Amino acid sequence: MVRTPLTPEERLRGERLGLLLREARGGRSMTDIAARAGISAETLRKIETGRAPTPAFFTVAAVAGALGLSMDELLLRCAPAPATVPLAG
Repeated sequence: MVRTPLTPEERLRGERLGLLLREARGGRSMTDIAARAGISAETLRKIETGRAPTPAFFTVAAVAGALGLSMDELLLRCAPAPATVPLAG
């Protein structure tokens, strides 16, 4: 199966998600959080580094739960900043 190439926005969103999860993990080990989420440490590493920019919803939900994050918080923090519209002058 051939995958459609990711858009720049999808790649950026994946990078933001990875950064957020990495920051939320803090000093906790990747292995511990991955085990709590029921995924491999390699999968978590790929998500955190942006090499898996579009992880499955249930994977993200499991990692968020292992980190004590709500899905609402993830959505708010990973959403792109609203575009600013220049004022007509």
